[in-house]
Amino acid sequence: MNIDDYIADHIDPEPRLLAKLYRHTHLHRLYPRMCTDNTMGRLLVMLTKMIKPRRILELGTFSGYSALCFAEGMPDGCTIDTIEIDPEFAHEIRQAFDNSPCAADITLHIGDAMSLIPEIASVGKPIDMVFIDANKRNYSDYFNILLPLLPSGAFILADNTLWSDKIVDPQAKDPQTQGIRDFNDLVAEDPRVETAIIPMADGLTILRVK
Repeated sequence: MNIDDYIADHIDPEPRLLAKLYRHTHLHRLYPRMCTDNTMGRLLVMLTKMIKPRRILELGTFSGYSALCFAEGMPDGCTIDTIEIDPEFAHEIRQAFDNSPCAADITLHIGDAMSLIPEIASVGKPIDMVFIDANKRNYSDYFNILLPLLPSGAFILADNTLWSDKIVDPQAKDPQTQGIRDFNDLVAEDPRVETAIIPMADGLTILRVK
């Protein structure tokens, strides 16, 4: 038994809705490894229950798995705005959300996150929890746009920040790897946030706005 199987055997089981979505994603979508799995999903649920946000913003919906994890863990009255740049699967994503008991609290936005973030943040309750899982080249730009819009005590979760350990490989010079490196350096040196990294899967950075 490898460590991934061991972990899977010692965490909460995957809910039926998410198991069905995970299988569908792997059968019908390109790059299915972009989909959150149950190990990371249970962590996202737990973090959401701990943070108790009033409003969540997700950058990078993909097939909707992580948004449904946040919905599972969020308190009553919390809402989620999730942004997906690719319109091709918008109907499928909305169908997945409609199957959730929290469907009314999830809003899917189709478009470029850089343009939509200020627009979404300007309406409604303050955003106090953000999940960044979109274009890795833009992580630093997302952070710079988001930070002035977030209240003190807000949390930013950034996925894939160890990027299969490519960030410590000097031979890895592709734009996505460099984008992650730049983001990691940026947040580590920014006095406005507290920073921690969970070294599981591809890495999850947790930032708290001071």
